[in-house]
Amino acid sequence: MSFRTVRSCKLAGGAFAATLATAAGILTATGILTATGAPDAAAAPADCPGLNVIAVPGTWETSKDDPHQGMLAQVTRGLPGSVRTDYVSYPASAFPWDGEIYGRSKHAAVDAARGMLSAMASRCAATRFALIGYSQGADAAGDLAAEIGTGLGVVKPERVAAVGLVSDPRRSPTDAIVGPRVAGTGAGGARAGGFGWLSPKVRTFCAAGDLYCALPTDDLAGRSAGLLTQLTAQDPLQIPSYLLTFQSILGEALMPGWSAIMSAPADDPAGEQWLRQVQQFLASGVHQSYPRYVVDANGTTATAWLRNWLSDTANETP
Repeated sequence: MSFRTVRSCKLAGGAFAATLATAAGILTATGILTATGAPDAAAAPADCPGLNVIAVPGTWETSKDDPHQGMLAQVTRGLPGSVRTDYVSYPASAFPWDGEIYGRSKHAAVDAARGMLSAMASRCAATRFALIGYSQGADAAGDLAAEIGTGLGVVKPERVAAVGLVSDPRRSPTDAIVGPRVAGTGAGGARAGGFGWLSPKVRTFCAAGDLYCALPTDDLAGRSAGLLTQLTAQDPLQIPSYLLTFQSILGEALMPGWSAIMSAPADDPAGEQWLRQVQQFLASGVHQSYPRYVVDANGTTATAWLRNWLSDTANETP
């Protein structure tokens, strides 16, 4: 090999090395390569919260103009600075036994909450979530939690740190209740499969006499109305729950309920009895009692307990 050939090879090699160095510098400057040659992990936006609380208000408690109102405001005030609270705005109309409007309203709440959770999860990879709801909002938040807990949700179960349900119309007697045990079940029937992997992170609150969450199991009229309401806007993921509720009504409520109907006075049919029961329940104020409803030996109320729990959860190291 001649001197000229060797010199040409060296020059070519040097030019190639210089080209590589220039390319590496460009890639590093644009963030495509790090010093080790590996891609940079996408940095989380500066406004990503440690804990995102998604709150679903109760019936008639929210509007497009002002979703931050109602029972849950007493839960979300004063949470740590690392917590971001987002309220779900939805129609929030009708009772859990009051026909088609309720079913459509709750379905809209589930969709809206799911969308908010998905958007935050995709933008902020390290953010954890808490789902809370009151009344119809607890119905919606609980259904979303059940989706996630059974592996059908938009995030993995481990990203959900807490679920708090106040007066859940789909409360099961086996759900983890904070406060005194109460008889009965939710007006809409229990969720098939419960909350799956999220079960240890779910807490429910229900005062005795609250027909939303503590409807007597032998109340045929109330439980049937609750089931029919759920069917007005069917969610395919909840079909097993609908079947379970129907079977439960047949097994637990049909015969006692039919006996009550047959034995009712001619001028006082069971339907009118049910109407009066609902009117008495609404007048009692028990459904609005949770800011005063004591759930532990220290005198802590339901809303205060839930706020304290969320605060503790926010301060935990993931």
